[in-house]
Amino acid sequence: MRDWDDAYANSAHIPGSDKMPAQWAERAAAYRTGLKDFRADVSYGPGERQRLDLILPDGDSKGLVVFVHGGYWMRFDKSTWTDLAEGARHHGWTVALPSYTLTPAARISDITAEITAAITKAASLVSGPIRLAGHSAGGHLVTRMLCNDSRLEPAVYNRIAGTLSISGLHDLRPLLKTKMNDTLRMTMEEATLESAALHLPRGHSPVTAWVGGGERPEFMRQSDLIANVWTGFDVPTRLVVDPGLNHFTVIDGLKDPSSPITARLIGLD
Repeated sequence: MRDWDDAYANSAHIPGSDKMPAQWAERAAAYRTGLKDFRADVSYGPGERQRLDLILPDGDSKGLVVFVHGGYWMRFDKSTWTDLAEGARHHGWTVALPSYTLTPAARISDITAEITAAITKAASLVSGPIRLAGHSAGGHLVTRMLCNDSRLEPAVYNRIAGTLSISGLHDLRPLLKTKMNDTLRMTMEEATLESAALHLPRGHSPVTAWVGGGERPEFMRQSDLIANVWTGFDVPTRLVVDPGLNHFTVIDGLKDPSSPITARLIGLD
């Protein structure tokens, strides 16, 4: 029988991963000190963690990028990832990074509702096209915005020009077999409801599933799944396997204005 805990155990298979969270937070803090226009803790709801940061470009904004962080819906917040905004910001995009209530204080379905509210708030502050990106659990959350039960208002949804799910989770049912579910508290009903790959897409907004070539096989399967299934509903999808990168290094290219992942995020490729 397959070991589902091991299938999702990224840190156990990446040397030095225990030191990475502190390094990420340090890099993000250093990046914030150099920003000319940084707006912290914009409220999108009454909850303590229902806040987002806005990183603005030097000139006029071309539109809005929303990046949703990962951490299995259980850890991290927006402050750890600020530097990932640089690639899009350099090209003239305003970048929003929301935090959200973590499990077990919230259910995953509650977090989906929070991200809907965060995107709606950011869209009210920034005009132009919207591009969504999310990593791991964040990939789940941004693809949920595109499902046929999405609660995004048409005026917001119709602005979404593309979505980038980086090492995203699109079928949550296997997580029921992991120890993580002691914290996530998902039932089969919720896991099914929250799986983008089990939904019809709301429309035909393009989706890219981006995954590192050195990742756990389960994340490659999850990425291939959404690209495969939604292609059958005439959604323009693309699967990109980034050679040699693991679950954590796969997002580093977002800091680089000249990287392929940045180009894909903002529609330059």
